Parts: sequence; structure tokens; C-alpha cells
Amino acid sequence: MKSFIIFFFFFCLSLSLFAQIDKEKQALKYNINEDGSHYFQVTFLNQTWLRFNQSNPGTLIEGVNKDNSFDIGLRRTRIQMFGQITDKVFVYFQFGQNNFNAQYNSTGNRKQAAFFHDALCEYKLTNDNGLKLGGGLTIANGLSRFSQPSIGSILTLDVPIFAQTTVDQTDEFSRKLSIYTRGQVGKLDYRLIVSDPFPISSTGATPPAISSNANFAQKGHQLQIQGYFIYQFFEHEPHTTPYMAGSYLGKKKIFNIAIGGIIQKDAMWKKEASNDTTYQNMRHLAIESYLDMPINKDKGNAISAYLGYFGTNYGSNYLRYNGIMNPANGSNLNASNSITGQGATYGNSFPMFGTGNVIYAQIGYLFPDKLVKGKIMVYASNTLAKYDRLNGLSTDVFDLGINYFMAGNHAKISLDLQNRPTYQVEGGEIRAGERLNNIVMQYQIFF
Repeated sequence: MKSFIIFFFFFCLSLSLFAQIDKEKQALKYNINEDGSHYFQVTFLNQTWLRFNQSNPGTLIEGVNKDNSFDIGLRRTRIQMFGQITDKVFVYFQFGQNNFNAQYNSTGNRKQAAFFHDALCEYKLTNDNGLKLGGGLTIANGLSRFSQPSIGSILTLDVPIFAQTTVDQTDEFSRKLSIYTRGQVGKLDYRLIVSDPFPISSTGATPPAISSNANFAQKGHQLQIQGYFIYQFFEHEPHTTPYMAGSYLGKKKIFNIAIGGIIQKDAMWKKEASNDTTYQNMRHLAIESYLDMPINKDKGNAISAYLGYFGTNYGSNYLRYNGIMNPANGSNLNASNSITGQGATYGNSFPMFGTGNVIYAQIGYLFPDKLVKGKIMVYASNTLAKYDRLNGLSTDVFDLGINYFMAGNHAKISLDLQNRPTYQVEGGEIRAGERLNNIVMQYQIFF
């Protein structure tokens, strides 16, 4: 009821702003001063998924073995509220829910879904974007552009979640309580963040017991230090919020290289053979390049591409399974025939996070105008991961898809085919299993 009251308040607020829609930008925007430099804006986003999934071995859905499944869900439903209140003061709020399907909180209360994702205040110390100071609950992150993605402009069906390294472990859906500075000086775009992580015990799930494999420590508390630096060869990317676009659909000429990192002292722990507890630092590094530009402005075609290397270190043999909006809720496997530890191995999950090395690449091609009514973009992405705990086995995930833009990112339909690995345990050894697929159709409305 509390979440509904909050949602209803902002819904009523948005209705009162409809009469003041910015005709040029088609934005739900209230101008505070005459020239519009001071404003407050509201946006809405909804992503509906229809999905067929080949289930991982041993998958149970409400106690019944299922080799495959079909489900309907809301991947993301969000309201953004933000504005430049004065020349120097910027505020940003985001409220919504994620991964809402039939199995959402199937053992609890399905009505407890929406929450504040972001709530930050920012002050501009310079007249341009040279230096901004901010703080609050924010996704401002130090690792990669995909650690702070603008989800309304995603090129592929979804972002590479592994880049959101602590998602729902010591953060709130990738958001942390942080103070930060960010800005653009010449061709350099930078951000430096100090975050106060949440304890692993507050996830709502029972943390895994300490073992010989590293996991997030349940004792002690340390701040997290993050930094991200981009060199922009051509146009500057927008700097209104900390979020970073997936694709500009040929409207900008962007080519960047970037480096980012995260470090947190004693973030992880493990049990030694002597039964002593050892604490380990968490350290992540990413080096990446991003290209998004028109090929021929008159024809309206464009290309978007990304290549990144991630060295992720969560401590000795850390590995976590994750399944996006998992359509299942149980497994009949055990430690003798499956990987155990953190994260459910059933449904559509695979080892998404771990200590090791990851290369992620994606490419998209936007077809010329007038090919169809609207616009079409095809894309492909590939995650190539080598996690230490899998003893040399690769975790390679492939996606192929198509976006049909009826009104740019404001209204689009996406179709995605994903191929992922599975693993099994035989005689105490981890072995590769069969590869499985899922097919998702998404309808996105963003206004």
C-alpha cells in the first residue's frame, strides 16, 4: 500500500504536467523560468517481456520438473523525476520495479516490488560541466559505461549485467549510497566515487555460509573507492545524469576509450584449511572502447560498437549464478551433481559473476530510413568469460537480435535469441553440459 501511495502521488503529478509538454522534445517538462534553463521533468518507462526458455538441468517450477517454460513479465517499470532547479542545483529521483513475473517473490508478498532506485542531489561548481559534486543513492559507478546504463536506450535486449559487479549483493539494484565528483574537462569525462556499501545480510536472502571459496564478508565494513575516465575523440556525450547511453541511433558522432576501476578493502572472506578466516580485497578493472555514429546522415544508417576487457577479482574462486527475471524457482540437483555456492542454478541462470577475466563485445547496424515505416537495427553481442572456479571452462554467452523502432526508443519492439552454457558435476569435477537457448520479445514504451 505504501508503494502504491507513492506511485499514485507521482502519477497525479505527471498528469498535472501534461499540459506543459515540451513540443520540440516531446517531454513531460515543467519550465521553472522563462527560458527553460531551470526545469523539472518526468519520464516513464515500461519493458514487457514474452519469453520461451529451455530450462537448465534439474529445474523445478512450483515443484514440477520443467524442461522448458513460457513466461510474461515486466523487466523494468520506472518513473524518472529530475530537474535543474537553479543554475547550480540538480536533483534526480527514480522509482520503480524490476524482474516482475509469476515467480517474483513466490514465497513472499508479490505486492512488495517498487522502490526508489535513485535519490541524489548535485551541485555544479563551475559554469560549465567541468566540476560537479553530488551525493545520495545513485548508480554513479567507476567501472564501465555498462555499470551505469541508460536502460531506455539499450542497444541489445539487455545490458551485460556482469558489469554491475555487486548487483543486489552490497547495493540496491546497482545503486549505492555515495558521494561523487564528475565532470568534463576538454575531451576528458571523469567521475570519482566513494560508496558506503550495504551489508550482505540485508539482501533479503540468507547469505551463503563461509567456505573455501570467497564470498562477501558478513563481518566488518569498509568504504568502496571507484574511478572512471573517458577520453572523447569527437562529440561529448550528454552529462545531465550519471547514466550512459546504449546507442544514439546515429544522432551523434561518438568515439571513446575509457578505463575504470573499483576497490574495496576486506570486502570478501573465506575459510582456510586451518579453519582460520581470511579476508580479501575486492578489485575490478575495465578497459573499453565505444563507437556510435552515422554512416550516411542523408540515408539515416548508423553503426554502434563496443569492446571491453574486464578483470574481476572477488577473491579466491568466487562464482555467482544469476538468471535475469528467472522463470523458475527450484531445483532437484544437489552438491554431488551441480555447482553449489551463491546463486540459483535453475531456470535460465548461468555463471554471470566471478573472479577471472571477461571480454564483452557488441555491434549494431541501423538500416537506412524508408526501408520500412519506422527504423530497424540488427545487433549481436558476445560475452567470453574465464572464471577461476570453473577450472579452465569458458562461460560464453551469445545474443542475436533485432530492434524495430516505431518512434525511436520511445516505442520499440525487440526480438532476441540467447545461447548460454550449462555445467554439471561428475565425480567431483565440473564439466561442461549442453548449451541452451531462450527467445525473448520485448515491447518498450519510454516517454
